[in-house]
This record gives sequence, structure tokens and C-alpha cells, in this order.
Amino acid sequence: MKTAIIFDCEFLCLEGSQRRFWCAADDPDPVVAQVGAVRLGLGGNFPILDTYKAYIRPIDRFGDQYRLDPFFTALTGITEENIRSEGVSLSDALAGLDRFSDGARFWSWGKDELNMMAISCYVAGIQPPIPAHRFDNAVKLLLAAEMPIEELARTPSNKLADYYGVQHPPLRGHDALDDALSISYTLQHLMKAGDLQPSAFDLEHIGS
Repeated sequence: MKTAIIFDCEFLCLEGSQRRFWCAADDPDPVVAQVGAVRLGLGGNFPILDTYKAYIRPIDRFGDQYRLDPFFTALTGITEENIRSEGVSLSDALAGLDRFSDGARFWSWGKDELNMMAISCYVAGIQPPIPAHRFDNAVKLLLAAEMPIEELARTPSNKLADYYGVQHPPLRGHDALDDALSISYTLQHLMKAGDLQPSAFDLEHIGS
């Protein structure tokens, strides 16, 4: 069965970092601290086949580990204890993600790979192990399913399943795996309803 990998990341921030584009003097670099991914089947009943989740030790450009800001912990639920007991290096997390994908294309709500690969790898001083052409924007898939563009603009990944009224287990917003699951449940629902064709995952430039 063909598959797609739906993923999401959580990046370091202080309150207001996004509005400032992480440009305040005390803003951390927006490096990844958690990645979650879902393997979604593109045939049959469009099953969720497997999941992946990793906590990543966030390193600054001098090689020192960042401390998590209380705002970030409140937002994401990620604690210093999570990082201390479960955190792995960025290179190990990305290698694990690549193995999990088994060569399938990655889809995120937007372009999470820019922070996960371009920024985080640059700051860590490592070569990005997954090339850019393997990533794409899941917003294209919702456009193919004719979600109104004004609704797309104001619906974050963690609210997507709720927007479509999809029944699902409880999910925590701003948890990387749960946000990836919210997207996955939505795509699964749309394919089952016939509103999204599995072939959409093969198109290089949906809507271009």
C-alpha cells in the first residue's frame, strides 16, 4: 500500500516570538524540540498504520542546550524532564524520522521542514539528512478537497479535525504527534468521503 507521512514539529519560542519572527534580543533560535509523524495509508480504508514521536535536545549555535521557557512548556506540554529523560540529538531524531518514512513523502500544515531541517540543522552545524523535495504542504491537499481558502487561513492544524467534525480520541494542541494526528484524521475522513483523491498526494504542484 502506498503511504504518506504527515508530520508536525514544535519549535522553541517565548511569548510573542511568532509575531516578532523570533527577532527579539532574547528570542531563542526557532529550533525543533519535538517532532511527531503519522504513516497514513493511501488505499483500502486509508488506515493510520504507525506513528513516530521524538523529543529533541535543543542546541543553540554555540553547542549549548537551551533551557525551555515556561511559556513554551505551558503551550506544548514539553518539560525539561521530557528532554532530560527522552531527548535525543537532532541527527538521531531525523535519522529515525527518515527510517520511519520508508521513502514516502512528508506533508505538514505549512512548511515545518524549514524550521526542522533548514534552521535546526544550520544551527546544529549538521547536513540536513532529508532533501527538500521530499516535503510538501498539506494545505495543498485541503485546497484539492475544496476547503474554502479563507477557512484555511484561520484553521491551525490542531483544529482541523474539529473543523470537519471528525470524531477522534482526545488530542492536545501543540503536541507534535497529536497535531499530526489531527491532520491525518482529516485527510482520512476526506478520502473516505470521496472529497480527496489519493492521487492528490502524487501531484507535484496541486492547484498550480
